[in-house]
Amino acid sequence: MKLIQILLVITLLLGAFTSFAQQKQPNFIIILADDLGYADLSLNGSKQIATPHIDKLAENGINFTNGYVSGPVCSPSRAGLLTGRNQVTFGHDNNLSGVQPGFDEEYNGLPLTETLISQRLHDLGYTTGLVGKWHLGMLPKFHPLQRGFDEFWGYTGGGHDYFTAKADGKGYQAPIECNYKTPQELTYITDDKGDECVDFIARHKNEPFFLFASFNAPHAPMQATAEDLKLFQHIKDEKRRSYCAMVHRLDVNVGRIMQALEENGVAENTLVVFLSDNGGPCDSNGSINAPFNGQKGILLEGGIHVPFIMSWPGNLPAGETYENPVISLDLAATFFEMAGGVKTAEVKFDGVNLVPYLKDKASGEPHESFNWRFTISAAIRQGNWKLVRLPDRLPLLFDLSKDISEQNNVALDHLDVTTSLLKQLGDWDVSLPHPVFLEGAVWKKRQLELYDNQYQLLQPE
Repeated sequence: MKLIQILLVITLLLGAFTSFAQQKQPNFIIILADDLGYADLSLNGSKQIATPHIDKLAENGINFTNGYVSGPVCSPSRAGLLTGRNQVTFGHDNNLSGVQPGFDEEYNGLPLTETLISQRLHDLGYTTGLVGKWHLGMLPKFHPLQRGFDEFWGYTGGGHDYFTAKADGKGYQAPIECNYKTPQELTYITDDKGDECVDFIARHKNEPFFLFASFNAPHAPMQATAEDLKLFQHIKDEKRRSYCAMVHRLDVNVGRIMQALEENGVAENTLVVFLSDNGGPCDSNGSINAPFNGQKGILLEGGIHVPFIMSWPGNLPAGETYENPVISLDLAATFFEMAGGVKTAEVKFDGVNLVPYLKDKASGEPHESFNWRFTISAAIRQGNWKLVRLPDRLPLLFDLSKDISEQNNVALDHLDVTTSLLKQLGDWDVSLPHPVFLEGAVWKKRQLELYDNQYQLLQPE
């Protein structure tokens, strides 16, 4: 009898310990903007757009002033973000679009060889949800519900109309998919996504959760509410006016998500990250990446250097800036380890767990260098040196400590650095597999031309 009682007590204690451990697993939220210009937050000096809720995230957390993404366009960037691996290492180099001649539709998505952070967290006991844009494959086998997400409200394509979704719609008017209810009619999709994020938090507040709040604002089409447009009626340029209104509405919904965490009592147990999937496409949505040169689609700073904020009240420092370079690939590694995951030979990340660096438990910098490859171009950043390799000219070399706007190519002035970085970049490049799909060849010329455009390097008044 005593043995049975002892076993019962041990069982109860183990159950209580497991329950306590699960409660201590932090929740994770990624709030991802789409095509947001670096300059277009009041946090980063915008005089036209007030973003108090995003700014407050930084006030309560850490602002990474050298935050990068692994690709300068939507789909590759998201592939890197969700796997924690540089997407070119598994052939996801290009933006997803129609299947090109000679390629197989069955490979037109994020390769099934890769495990997403959604699946890793699901396996660790998390409820995982995606609200919004997917853009990682439209065939059933690539669907988010097949890649570790328990819940999905959104669309699998690369963009969506802000006001209209049709049951038989195609492209940007495709129907909203949802596996846990009949989706409501759209009001304004940024607000609708905010509704779903708030609801997800309320429904899952008593269990560890991962929410990927994948907004499409301020991605085209340039559609804002009449109410928000009135706030920016003083801006003469119509596209810029719509863009500002769209960023404002995004900020409002960031605030709603943070308020929901407070109201549901989980704010202090939730690590929230805000970033953009790439730099703003200045030529198409009216965004500004000042002080950075370049835009979405290219590897100058304006294409890959993005707003990047992490907040975890009571667990990470508040109101600090972190200047060492970090990258979106770090998030999967950070979440996995904070959730109690153990890296093995089968669990590989190109990113690192940032938390020890932010808590001063790890010395040095998280990364010695970063490499990028996208269609016609490749780049490497090592320390303050950054080299960009293009097909029609000598390489571009910039000292970012003196030239953050990349205005002075010093490749011929520092041939030793140029030669070393070209060698490192080339050795990495030839070690990579072939892309498993391509976007249309027309984009190669367009992207090359973007390197010669003039970009606004100062904030507008």
